[in-house]
Order: sequence, then C-alpha cells, then structure tokens
Amino acid sequence: MACTSSTNGRLRRLSRHLRPQSIRGRLTVLVTLLAILLLLPTSAAEGAVGRQALGNALWLEAREQANLTAAADRLNELRGPLVPRVAGVDLVQVVAPGHRVVDASKDALGMPPLTSAWPAPGDPEEDVQTCLPHLGCVRLAALRIKAAANSPVVYAGRLAAGVTSTGIFARLFGLQDGLLVLLAALATWKITGRTLKPVNAIRDDLAVINGDDLSSRVPEPQGGDEVARLARTVNATLGRIEEAKLNRDAVLAQQRQFVSDASHELRTPLAGLRAELEMGQLHPEDTDLNELLASALVDVDRLEAIITDLLLLARVGTAGPADRTSLNLTELVQEEVSQRCDRLPIRVGMAMPVRVTCVRVQIARLLKNLLDNAQRHSRSLVEVSVRTDGPFAELTVDDDGCGIPVPDRERVFERFTRLDTARSRGHGGTGLGLAIAREIAHAHGGTLEAGESPSGGARLLLRLTLDGSPGATATPG
Repeated sequence: MACTSSTNGRLRRLSRHLRPQSIRGRLTVLVTLLAILLLLPTSAAEGAVGRQALGNALWLEAREQANLTAAADRLNELRGPLVPRVAGVDLVQVVAPGHRVVDASKDALGMPPLTSAWPAPGDPEEDVQTCLPHLGCVRLAALRIKAAANSPVVYAGRLAAGVTSTGIFARLFGLQDGLLVLLAALATWKITGRTLKPVNAIRDDLAVINGDDLSSRVPEPQGGDEVARLARTVNATLGRIEEAKLNRDAVLAQQRQFVSDASHELRTPLAGLRAELEMGQLHPEDTDLNELLASALVDVDRLEAIITDLLLLARVGTAGPADRTSLNLTELVQEEVSQRCDRLPIRVGMAMPVRVTCVRVQIARLLKNLLDNAQRHSRSLVEVSVRTDGPFAELTVDDDGCGIPVPDRERVFERFTRLDTARSRGHGGTGLGLAIAREIAHAHGGTLEAGESPSGGARLLLRLTLDGSPGATATPG
C-alpha cells in the first residue's frame, strides 16, 4: 500500500513537471493532441478508400485486357505470343478446357494456368486474386470467350504486390498527417503568441509599477476583445488604487494634524485646571474653595465638550441606510428654534415643506452648530431660512456680525480654527462646531459653504438633495 502511494505521488509530480506551464504551450499541446485524434481515423479511412480505389482500377484494367483478348480470339486475330494492349497488364493466358494453356503473353510463357477458376456459362466473368509461388499475388480477370460449354477462358492480370501494399499507403498518409499536425502546432503557437503579446506587455508594465508611483498605466490594445477589456480593467483598477492611496495619504495627514490639534486643545484646559489645583494646594489659606471649584468645573466642562465633539466627529458617516428617514426640513428648523433660549432673536423664513432623506439627529446637530456660531458672532439678529433650488434643499443661517473674509471662508471649517480674537475661546465653543457641521453635510451627500449675508455678516449655506431627486449631486452654489 505504501509503495503504491509513493509511486502514485512520483507519477503526479512527473506529470506536473512535464505539463506545459504557459497558456501558449498548453493550447499548442491541446490542439496538437486534437489534431492527432482527428487525423488518425481519417488517415485509416483514407488508406482503406485508397486501397479500394486502386484495387478497383486494377480489376478494371484486367477486365479490359481480358475483353480485348477474347474479342481478338473470336475474330481469329491471335498470332503467336499474345501482346497485351493495356499497360501494366502483362500476364495474359488463353486456357482451353482441361486447364491447358493454348496461348500466353511473353511474361506468362511456360507457366501453368494462372488460376484454377473457371467461369460458368451463366456467369462468364470472374475476378480472382491468387498467389503464385514464384510471382507473388496476382489480380486476374477470368473471362469465357464464348458461351459454349467447351469455350476457352482468358486470364488477364498483373502483380498486386508493391502497388497495393499496406505499407505504401500507411507511409503516404502517415507523412501527410504528420505534416498536418506539425502545421497545426506551428499555427497554434504563432497565433497564441501574437494573441498573448499584449498580455505579456501588460505583465511587464505591471511588474515595474510600485506602491510609491501608481500613475503609470498599461497599454490598451484597440478593439473590444478580452485582452483589450483586461487592459482597461487593469487601468481602471490602478486608477482606483491611486485614488485610494491619495485619499489615504490625505486622511493620514488629516489625522496627524487632527491629533496634533486635539492634543493642543486638550492640553490647554488641562494645564489651566492643573495650575489652579496646584495653586490651591500650595496656598490653601489664600484659596477660595468655591471659586476654585467653579473655575475647575468650567475647565472640566470644556474638556467634556471637546471630547464629546471628537467622538461625534468619529461617528459621522458611520450611519447606514436604515438610519436615514424622510424628514421635513422646515418642521425641523421650527422645532429646533422654538426650543432655544438665545441672547439674540432668531427670525425664521420658511417656504413650503421641504423634504430630504437624512439622519435626523445629525441634521439637528448641524443646525444647532450653525445657530450657536451665529449667536456668538452676531450683533443683533440671526436669520434662518429654508427653500428649494431645483433638485436641492437649501438651509441658510445669516448673522449681522463682522463676517468672514473671503480668504478664510474655507479655513473656518477646519478643526480647531479660530480666525481672530472675536472668535476666541472667550466666546465659547470647542473650535469643532463648523467642522462637525461640514462632515455631517458631506456624509449626506451635501455641501456646506461660507459666504456673506445681506447685512454684511456671515452666511452659512447647506445644500442637500431633495427627496425624489436621486441623480442630483449637491455642488456649491
């Protein structure tokens, strides 16, 4: 049992070693084997048909010579040794009853009757193949000269050996089949090589592409065959990989910046809290405990607010389709404004119901952040409006403060960005409100842009796709 298993293993390894490794080689071997399997029976059939056709031709020549000799005998034109008139039929005898040779051709002189066959009067012609000791096999046509019972018989034939032998036909058709198999193998090798040439080019180009530079592309052959589609797919995949790498690099850079900013923002209130506590510990007699605790709680509240906003930023975009519902944006604004207690009044301008598909909690947080920002920087009034613009819903929050300079209208959405002392920590906030608002807008396929309000202050414009407009994409207005 162990010996058999070992032998089988060696045979499998030998088979894998002998099997062509390339597609080109495998196709060539496959076509060659198919050609051999198809040509072998064809060759055998051709050989049989060829031998049969040649044999029939020999019989016909022998019959023709027998008829000519019989006709000459009936006309009493036979003189001396018979002279065959059909080329190749050189064995001719006229045999009388009793198997007595009365006349013969030069090559048949002195021979006994070529055969013992004797056609009957009712069937005067007979084809005979016989083998003679000194001549070999002979194909003969035996023909009665007359219908009388005592009529002589003409034997006419030729040697069959060498002309109809199996070896000649086997070599002839074997040579033909060998040439056809060789042509099939060469044609397959050439055609597959030319067909796979673009694939080799694609492989060579892919081999030199590395992770540092993904801008290279493989050549795309003309046409729409499988190789051309493969090249286009490879290039599209390389494009996606390059884009993913660029996005990853951008995300990593953003994360590094975010970690740096977050550590700085968290360090400031922690350092202030630590300094206050250490001062109270060093000078307990000069420390007002209530004042110390109140100040410490302010710093703790700020830390808690920053951490809460950081966690919210991490969760934005993780909501699935099941978390989104159709929402009347007009009603949401009215509800949120009615629940606020701000230092400045909020004037609401509404149109008809405006419906969008969103995560309600996130859009409510976006609106809260925009209103908080406007309340911090407005002088006397904050305005909120909801309207439609084509396939989009637009929500605007305007204040009448000092506004945002044009060069800084993108910077305000960066994390922990404060433009000047008017937007400092003294005015509250964590520095993450507008960054969170834009992340929520992007997670919903929308945009959030900063501009100028009619009063000269800041305007923040949110654009979302309306329900019923699945093909629309929000772009800056």
